[in-house]
Amino acid sequence: MPAYNMNTRNTVLILMIIGAIAMRFVTFEFQQLSNFTPVGAVALFAGTYFTDKWKSFLLPLLILFVSNIGINYLYTGQVTLFSWFDLVTYSCFALTVFIGTFIKKVNVLNVLAGSVLSAVLFWLITDMPFLYGNFYTHDMSGYITSLTNALPFLRNMIMSDAIFGLLLYGGFELAKNKYTFLRNKHELAM
Repeated sequence: MPAYNMNTRNTVLILMIIGAIAMRFVTFEFQQLSNFTPVGAVALFAGTYFTDKWKSFLLPLLILFVSNIGINYLYTGQVTLFSWFDLVTYSCFALTVFIGTFIKKVNVLNVLAGSVLSAVLFWLITDMPFLYGNFYTHDMSGYITSLTNALPFLRNMIMSDAIFGLLLYGGFELAKNKYTFLRNKHELAM
């Protein structure tokens, strides 16, 4: 594939990711939409479509980092570059990118399965009780309480990953069907 086509494909992917991440600022105003953000869908999408795997990890995490600065400012009125909890969050989204790399055939079932798997893993990891200091007891009871309290966030994350995933994957697949220069080498060979 000529370099200019690969650059065009990557540019389209990056613009789609930036556009989706911008939705974080829209949902900020509505607290009932907490965790209803495109971040999980973006990470899965990047893992699926970037042919250079380092880009699939770097770009969504970098865009998440930049958008977090703005979101944190909206919540606290202070510029916060990084917190210790971000390490856990970014690791979970890197895991979601990794899951996205296994989606070889893009269809509703595969994208939905990747979305649900990544959301459940995010929920199981980020709601470990020791991450919240002494808010929960550091035993199985505290973990179950933390997971139970986080069920509305899990629901929102699964729904947002499905909706934003449909928009991102569906939009790019439609664009690839119309514009062959968005296809990768393997797709062009078919």
